[in-house]
Amino acid sequence: MKRYLPALALLLATLVGCGSSDAGPSDDDSDARAVALECLTEEKGVDASLEGDDRIVVNEENGPSIKFFLTSGEAEGAAFAGRGEGAEQIGAALLYVEPEVREGSEELLEDVEGCLADL
Repeated sequence: MKRYLPALALLLATLVGCGSSDAGPSDDDSDARAVALECLTEEKGVDASLEGDDRIVVNEENGPSIKFFLTSGEAEGAAFAGRGEGAEQIGAALLYVEPEVREGSEELLEDVEGCLADL
């Protein structure tokens, strides 16, 4: 029985990690940026576009930008490490908003936050 315990412990450790959505990339091929962009442009009618490998920018003057991470833990770590100053963490994304945008377009921010919360 003693010789099976290490193998059993390894198996259990592997299975425990499989249930976490933050354990790493999943087998799901959906791209959170693409889903968020579709929500913004198709459902909310917001003018937005992809930028680089990990961002969405809302195409209005001083519009918000969204940086995506693989996991919510990674986004939280970036914010905690000071790389998300002034940003709001929503799941695996950081939403950067210029102060004048926050004052001027509450409806736009509600649309963006709603699309990110649905991911």
